[in-house]
Amino acid sequence: MPIIFIHPPLLTSTTFKFQLEHFSKKYKIITFDIRGHGKSSYFEEPVTYPLIVEDMIALLDELKIKKAFICGYSTGGSIVLEFLLKHPERAFGGIVISGLSEVKDRYLKFRLSAAINLSNEKTIPFLTYMVTKGNANSSHTFKSLQKGAKEGHVINIKQYYLYSRKYNCTNYLQQIQHPVLLLYGAKNKTFHQYAQILHENLPHNKLVFIDKAKHSNSNERTEKVT
Repeated sequence: MPIIFIHPPLLTSTTFKFQLEHFSKKYKIITFDIRGHGKSSYFEEPVTYPLIVEDMIALLDELKIKKAFICGYSTGGSIVLEFLLKHPERAFGGIVISGLSEVKDRYLKFRLSAAINLSNEKTIPFLTYMVTKGNANSSHTFKSLQKGAKEGHVINIKQYYLYSRKYNCTNYLQQIQHPVLLLYGAKNKTFHQYAQILHENLPHNKLVFIDKAKHSNSNERTEKVT
């Protein structure tokens, strides 16, 4: 059973190193770097969710995979929703980890705006340090995430942040008929409102709060959920 994973801005497929090692024993795990991130080269066309979804379709076609489970972490969870809306015939279902269908609270808007402003040649090292540090549970993980993030192109990274800030598919969630698993950290209070929006609007979903986990921990500890 194939599962394709989607990372948030600046981070790369190395975000899912644990999932690749753990779940590949039972599933076909597919990870990739979004355009202008990690080992994927810079692209002149602006990075948007629809473009990422089409790249995912091309990737599945190349691998000769007709359907897969679509899994995304943070803003990658928004791309899961976009994929299920645009190409429902290519998915078995979705897994949203600390994800959202829109950005509506001031704190998250501020964080995304700060990331956008820091996405330039002078300040990207600082942004890279802060983002990778916040997503690492050990010094080894931090070094691995930071190495991958440093390979990205600042323009495409900024474009991904920009699209994430404006994206809103809340009014279309009722159209998604696939089963969707929603995973959130119990301590990630800021995102609980987004969990509730998805839980109330997706016709077929299961909401799970992971005990003692924050935003990034809910991605690291998915082995706790069966």
